[in-house]
Amino acid sequence: MMSIFQKITVQKVVKGFRYLKHYGWKEFIIRLQEKMEAENVPYEPWYEKHKATAEQIEKQKKQAEKWNDAPKISIVVPLFKTPETFLRAMIESVQAQTYGNWQLCLADGSGAGDEDADPKASLVQSIVNEYASADARIRYECLTENQGIAGNTNAAIALADGDWIAFMDHDDLLAPDALFEMVKMIRQGFHDEDGLAATAYREAGNDYEMLYTDEDKVDMDGKTHFQPHLKPDFNIDLLRSNNYITHFLAVKRSLLDRVGGIRSDFDGAQDYDFILRCAEQAGAIGHIPRILYHWRCHKESTSENPFSKQYAVDAGKRAIGEHLKRLGVDAVVTPTKDMGFYEVEYPLTEQPLVSIIIPSKDEVETLRKCIAAVEKSSYGNYEVIVVENNSCEDTFRYYGDIAPQETTVDGTRCMEGKLAGGQRICVAVYMEGFNYSKLNNFGVKFAKGSYYLLMNNDIEMIGNDWMKRMLGSCLREEVGIVGAKLFYPDHTIQHAGIVVGIGGSARGIGDNMFVGLAGDRSGYMHKASLQLDYSAVTAACLMVKREIYEQAGGFEEQLAVAFNDVDFCLKVRRLGKLVVYEPHVQAYHYESKSRGAEDSPEKTARFQREIEYMRNHWIGILKNGDPYYNPNFSSVYNNYSLKDNS
Repeated sequence: MMSIFQKITVQKVVKGFRYLKHYGWKEFIIRLQEKMEAENVPYEPWYEKHKATAEQIEKQKKQAEKWNDAPKISIVVPLFKTPETFLRAMIESVQAQTYGNWQLCLADGSGAGDEDADPKASLVQSIVNEYASADARIRYECLTENQGIAGNTNAAIALADGDWIAFMDHDDLLAPDALFEMVKMIRQGFHDEDGLAATAYREAGNDYEMLYTDEDKVDMDGKTHFQPHLKPDFNIDLLRSNNYITHFLAVKRSLLDRVGGIRSDFDGAQDYDFILRCAEQAGAIGHIPRILYHWRCHKESTSENPFSKQYAVDAGKRAIGEHLKRLGVDAVVTPTKDMGFYEVEYPLTEQPLVSIIIPSKDEVETLRKCIAAVEKSSYGNYEVIVVENNSCEDTFRYYGDIAPQETTVDGTRCMEGKLAGGQRICVAVYMEGFNYSKLNNFGVKFAKGSYYLLMNNDIEMIGNDWMKRMLGSCLREEVGIVGAKLFYPDHTIQHAGIVVGIGGSARGIGDNMFVGLAGDRSGYMHKASLQLDYSAVTAACLMVKREIYEQAGGFEEQLAVAFNDVDFCLKVRRLGKLVVYEPHVQAYHYESKSRGAEDSPEKTARFQREIEYMRNHWIGILKNGDPYYNPNFSSVYNNYSLKDNS
C-alpha cells in the first residue's frame, strides 16, 4: 500500500483532476481502473531484457562499416529554448548510433539573435555550437525568428542532404540501434511472398519509402521507461483513428519532395498531416517492431497532459478530413473523448441490396429475436435468407408464419415471404449435416444482393444504424470485409477482431481479441473501440462484397466448424482487400462463454484436421506472425499484453 502512495505526486493529482473534469465520474473511474491494473508482464524489466546489449552494439558497428551502399539518414530537429539536460541527451543519443552515416540538422527558433533574447536561447546556441564544432555531421541554423514547429522543422529539412529524412523532437531520445535497424530494413527491401503483408494500400514498387518504429516514454531523467507503444505494420484505418505512427519516422527524400514539407496550418497535428500525405503516396511502408524511440514525458509535454493542446485535436480532425477529401471520400470525422483519437463515418455513396444470410437450426425464439433486431435497421434495402438445417416440425410452423409461400428452387425446398417493412425473406432448406462453410455457400445461391451480411442466428444487433455503418465501410473500393464488435449477454466483449497465430484453445491458429473485457473498457491503446484493420474477423457478423466472396471462392468446405472465417478473411486479404473491424457496429452474441470442449473422438479428429488444413495453407503468416499484431505481444493472451520471454 505504501508503494501506491509513494507514487502519488502533485503532478499526478493535477492530471487526475483534468481527467475527471473531461470524462465525468463514470468514465474517469473506468480509466482509473485501467491505469491501476497490474501489467501481465512488467514493462521496465522487459525493456531491459529486449534492448540492444553492449555486445550487439559493437557487432552492429562493425557490420555497418561494411555497408558500402548504405544511405545517409538526415535527422531533423526543430529547437526552441530546449533545456540543457534534454538538448545534450538528445544530441548524444544520436551520436551514440551504431550506424554512422547520419546527419543531425538542427533549426533553432529560440531567438538567440534578438537583443532582448532569453538567456535560454543563447544557451541553446552555445551548446549546439559546442557539439557541432567537434562533429561535422551536426548542422545548425539559428533562425532570425521563431517560425513555429512546422516552420522550424522545414528549416531543419532545408539543411539536410541525406537520402532519407528522419524526424525527432528536441527533448526525446533515440535507442543506439535505431538507425542501424532502419538501414537494415532499407537494404533488405520489401518482400511479400504470401500476399498478406500490411503495407501501403495502393500498388507500388518494392522499395520502402517510409519507415517507422515502436516507442515508449521516459521520465524527466530519461532512465525510467513506461507506456510502451508497440505498433502493427501499416494499418490505414488505425491511422485514421489515431496517429499511431508518430515516432520514430523516416521517409525517403524523394517521397518528401513529392508530398511537400510540414504545413503550419496544421500546427499541433503537423506530423499527423504529414504522415497521412506520405501514406497516400508511399510505395512500401515498413515497420520495425522494436522500441527505438523514447518520448520524454514531463509536465509541459503533450504526452503527459493531452488536454493542454485542444487545438491539436482540432488540427488532427482537419488533417484526417483533408486526407479523405484528397482521396475523394466525403466522410464525417469526429474526435472521441480520448484526446487524439477519432471516429470516421463513411458515406453511403449508393444504396445496394444487402442479403443477410442466417444459418439456423431450431431455437425459434433466438432466430425470432435476431430477425426482429434486423427489422429495426434504419437501412431498409435488404433481404433475409434463412438457411434451415435439419430443424424439427415446430420450427417449420414458425417458418410458415414468416414465409408462407412454398416453392422449389433448383430442387431445393424454399419458403418465401415479406417482413414487416416489405423486405423479402427466404427460408432455404439444407438437408445435409452441419457444416458452417457449406451452409453459407448454399445460402448465397438464393441471395439477390450485391453485398452479403453473414450472421449467426444467435446474434442480436444493437441500435438501428449498424447496417448503414457497416455498408459505408464496405462500399470503399479497398475494403473486402467489415466485421462487428460482439458482446456476451453480460456485456463483456466476445469479439473485437481476430489475430492470426495466437490463442491457446485454437492451438495458435487465431483468437478473438479482448475476450471477457468489460464492455465499457477500450483496452490497449483503445483498440477495442477504434476502427482498424485486422487479418480476420468473425463470420458471426460479417459483411462482404458479393464479387469478393466469389473471387475468394466462398468458404472452404473442408473447414466445417473451426477457422473457416479466418481462412475466408485471409483469402480476401490475399486479393489485396482490407478486413475492417468496425467497433460502432455492435451486437450481442448469445454464444456461451464455454461452448464445450472438442472432447468426443469424432470432434477431436475433425478439429485436428482443421488445424492441419490451416497450417498447410497459411504457414507463412502462422510462422512469420500476423502483420497487424506486434510480435512483442503475447501469443497466448488476447489482450495485447507483452510476450513473456522469461
